[in-house]
Amino acid sequence: MSEYNLDREYQENLQYLANLTTFGINFGLGRIQELLRRIGNPESTLRVVHIGGTNGKGSTTVMIARILREAGYKVGVFTSPHMHDYRERMVINGLMISKEDVIQMISRVRPHLEDMVAEGFEHPTEFEVSTALALLYFAEKNVDYAMIEVGLGGAIDSTNVVTPLVSVITNVGMDHMDYLGSDVVAIAKVKAGIIKPNSVVVTASADPDVLQVLRDQAKAMGVPIWVVGEDVRWESKWSGELEQEFDLIGLHSIYSKLRLRLMGSHQLRNAATAVTVCEVLQSEYLVSIPREAVYAGLREVEWIGRLELLSLNPKVLLDGAHNVDGAQALAQALPIYARNRLVLCLGMLADKEREKVVKMLVPMADEIIVTRPNSPRAGDWKALGSLAEQFGRPVTCIEDPKEAVVFALGRLEEKDMLCVTGSIYMLADARQALIDDLKQI
Repeated sequence: MSEYNLDREYQENLQYLANLTTFGINFGLGRIQELLRRIGNPESTLRVVHIGGTNGKGSTTVMIARILREAGYKVGVFTSPHMHDYRERMVINGLMISKEDVIQMISRVRPHLEDMVAEGFEHPTEFEVSTALALLYFAEKNVDYAMIEVGLGGAIDSTNVVTPLVSVITNVGMDHMDYLGSDVVAIAKVKAGIIKPNSVVVTASADPDVLQVLRDQAKAMGVPIWVVGEDVRWESKWSGELEQEFDLIGLHSIYSKLRLRLMGSHQLRNAATAVTVCEVLQSEYLVSIPREAVYAGLREVEWIGRLELLSLNPKVLLDGAHNVDGAQALAQALPIYARNRLVLCLGMLADKEREKVVKMLVPMADEIIVTRPNSPRAGDWKALGSLAEQFGRPVTCIEDPKEAVVFALGRLEEKDMLCVTGSIYMLADARQALIDDLKQI
């Protein structure tokens, strides 16, 4: 197949998946369980680490995967949403699924979807189909371990068809309240749904109410729970703009001078969580993970759009701080970066706690550019500008994220910094525009 025909067929298949979004977010496991049954239950053959939480689950997922990869294993990683390319969602040892494999997998699954509808079943959602594709792909590629990131919630998420070796809940915060509940206890009960019998639980939550929910669920399932921050401790040694170093007292080992290129103090908690998961795999499942793999895995791991310093001159920082906890982590990290003025480019979905995020970030900036995420949930995106203006900073509203970041770059003087943050739907467009524009500087 020519490159042109391959790209065309790939785009046609992506459009088919995109059309499935008309089925919206439709909770319940019945549809995906039926679909998986029809394609041979690939999930039953996988050794899974299931990672949920409000913030940090993506970073924690890729850290665990990189450590296992450095230990010599073939590791599949399923995350969502993607930044630039759908294939980012399904990765084995750092390599995205090929376009050919996407086409082939969809062509195999599509008749089963049509049969399900013909037989009276509800049509699976786009995310359910993507989850099934990932499980099938990892099973057929014979990965040693599959890192499966929860999409939304836990008990009600389509990834909850797996039987994990380890269930990870990074933390629980106020996000997706319209689906998960109006307080952290209610949300924690949904997220605790990934805790299963015959597994081990690892959490980095520091909220006593959340921890009680998780401990109760672990007890009900008859499984042990390890708490990062109580059973595992870490200490930051230093942080530059591109790397940080920390010590860790783990469940079974002590690690000195671990290096991490993911920035921010919150990433140390995520790293401690990842190492704890690896120690559990060692002690409970006899997985061989040399100490050197822990050091190399953390040192080499990358995760775009998370305190990503895209350029040093001019200094451009990208971070997907799409909710309150994410904004708090960004606010804590910003002092790391030396600069004169800070220009903030911000775009958030209407269903997020925008007032709280603005209150955290806008006072740290000298100028604000507000833009619109490419999502139906963007709502009245200019309302974000009105909120920012209350802090007496100059605010400019530019709807297109690509135009917004190019304008923001033009506002930088020597030793100023641009920080682009908010919804991942905005960050993807902004990141590509910045890469293209920075090449010309």
